[in-house]
Amino acid sequence: MSDTHKSLNFLEQIVEDDLANGYTKDQLRFRFPPEPNGYLHIGHCKAICISFGLGEKYNAPVNLRFDDTNPAKEEQEYVDAIKEDVAWLGYQWDKVCFSSDYFQKLYDWAVQMIKDGKAYVDSQTSEEMAQQKGTPTQPGVAGPYRDRSVEENLDLFTRMKNGEFKEGTHVLRAKIDMEDPNMLMRDPLMYRIMYKDHHRTGSDWCIYPMYDWTHGESDYIEQISHSLCSLEFKPHRKLYDWFLDQVYTGEDVRTKQREFARLNLSYTIMSKRKLLRLVEENIVSGWDDPRMPTISGLRRRGYTPAAIRKFIDTVGVAKRENVIDVSLLEFNIREDLNKTATRVMGVLDPVKLIITNYPEGKEELLTAENNPEDPNGGEHQVPFSGELYIEREDFKEEAGNKFFRLTLGKEVRLKNAYIIKGESVVKDANGTITEIHCTYDPETRSGSGTEASKRPVKGTLHWVSIAHAIPAEIRLYDRLFNHEAPDGDKEKDFMEYINPDSLNVITGYVEPYLADAKVGDRFQFQRMGYFNVDTDSTPEKLVFNRTVGLRDSWAKQKPKPQHKPQQQKAQPQQKASALSQINKLGKKLANLPEEKRLATIETIQKLALDLTEEEVIGFFNTAAKKVGTRIAGIESLYAFAKAHSKEISSISGAEEFVQKAKEDSNELLSGAASKL
Repeated sequence: MSDTHKSLNFLEQIVEDDLANGYTKDQLRFRFPPEPNGYLHIGHCKAICISFGLGEKYNAPVNLRFDDTNPAKEEQEYVDAIKEDVAWLGYQWDKVCFSSDYFQKLYDWAVQMIKDGKAYVDSQTSEEMAQQKGTPTQPGVAGPYRDRSVEENLDLFTRMKNGEFKEGTHVLRAKIDMEDPNMLMRDPLMYRIMYKDHHRTGSDWCIYPMYDWTHGESDYIEQISHSLCSLEFKPHRKLYDWFLDQVYTGEDVRTKQREFARLNLSYTIMSKRKLLRLVEENIVSGWDDPRMPTISGLRRRGYTPAAIRKFIDTVGVAKRENVIDVSLLEFNIREDLNKTATRVMGVLDPVKLIITNYPEGKEELLTAENNPEDPNGGEHQVPFSGELYIEREDFKEEAGNKFFRLTLGKEVRLKNAYIIKGESVVKDANGTITEIHCTYDPETRSGSGTEASKRPVKGTLHWVSIAHAIPAEIRLYDRLFNHEAPDGDKEKDFMEYINPDSLNVITGYVEPYLADAKVGDRFQFQRMGYFNVDTDSTPEKLVFNRTVGLRDSWAKQKPKPQHKPQQQKAQPQQKASALSQINKLGKKLANLPEEKRLATIETIQKLALDLTEEEVIGFFNTAAKKVGTRIAGIESLYAFAKAHSKEISSISGAEEFVQKAKEDSNELLSGAASKL
């Protein structure tokens, strides 16, 4: 019981306490209340997951309510997009509600407040009201219309509703306390005049309720038990409760507002207004541009609901604001796609490879595993011939010992195919390599079981047969901003931090297995990253979006903290830092409680993405004594191999290291090794 109790987040604890103090489970009801004035973004996912997650946990209904009180900014397009996004994330609402459904009820309550002397019509200008409202350190003063009679207020408010006044001439204000330390309590606005057609009520109304008046009363009408808001609404809670006091009957559920820290991501803009600017100024192609942090943009880029929900769960529910590194979101999509995406081969920067001793005109079909992480993933056939495309960066005429790809006089393996040896090159007049000539060993076909096929080589290359290659448009998306806090400098426009390399469009070549790929299908292009089929794709022209690379390419670009000169000299490099952290975490790993151990393993796997193969191999010889360090080595090997699509057998010493771990008497170590 105590373990379960400790695992609750503070919002779940609030619900549990309420259930222990009089609430019944059938009284629980939650809501997600977006304003339909833009597309939902990754920040909204936290609110969605919290409210709908509580609904799932307690088997309680969750309303999807649109707080549509500002017809100047709201559109049916946004309503439809929000519904699609919430459903795509895997959540089902109980009712779709609109604050506009309650306009008459809210108006009637406002009339009653006027009769009770708790609301009045103010005829000051907005500037005059702001001046008499005071400051956070100075109390406000009563305005000249605060003591209008009930009869005059009722007459003016009725005429406001009937459209007899111009916009800005009158507003309805709550009559609370002009000296309250909380400025929101200093006679807040309840209604304003707006001659704008509403997306649902048309021209029926020309006065519209303010958000603070509408929000809590809508919660109460729907009998929401817990109104969960982001932290910026905490100062509004006092006003929320005061408005509820005016309508609460004492016989039904009284809604309570509670706040949590919203989601802030590095390298990301969360403001709807600023996201709209990106759309309007054609910085992006639309709200669903794959570089946008909108849910529709993430969906089009290839993100999965599972990855987003896991990311939100990993971030957790907090009471204090903080900024989450966007690399954690990227890590979660890599983890998810690694388990689910089919492995294929695509060459993005091709150079021609000719196997000079391959029989002329010969073609053969080779077998490729769809996903080594999925035992039921199946296989597909890949055509092979004597002329292939490989990545230009996978060849160097002259290379050092740390270059594990193709060079003259050395051997590498072609994925699922043969071992080849670089022999010569052909160059054009500018010295650019146009052809690479090599020879192959016909006895080394992958999976053939021959002794030659088991010959160890240090590199494995992906390829596409030229005769069978399908050209495709490849959209290489990257982060939209090149600054981790693009909205953090008040002296600069966030647009100054637009990443000029956030999109590069190239023509690549993919294997024919992808000819029938459908919009939304996700793949791992071996050694290149994760890609999905874009909505612009047609049977005649395939279009792929890069969802994310196989590893975080931004980690090395983060600015290093400033130190004294002598400390800078001794500052370890990024990769050494990752290795050092893994070693440190591994020392106590075996003695940690399960929950903390699992979290630490997740951290180790993330750090391992920045290791070199040599550093991973280093675990095999130095990790023999401490069980925790050996587990860290296993987890590092696991993450590294997945990220680089490497077979364990291709990493020197890995198989022996894993086998010894499997045979170890320590269950934690043998269990970790069993997944390899």
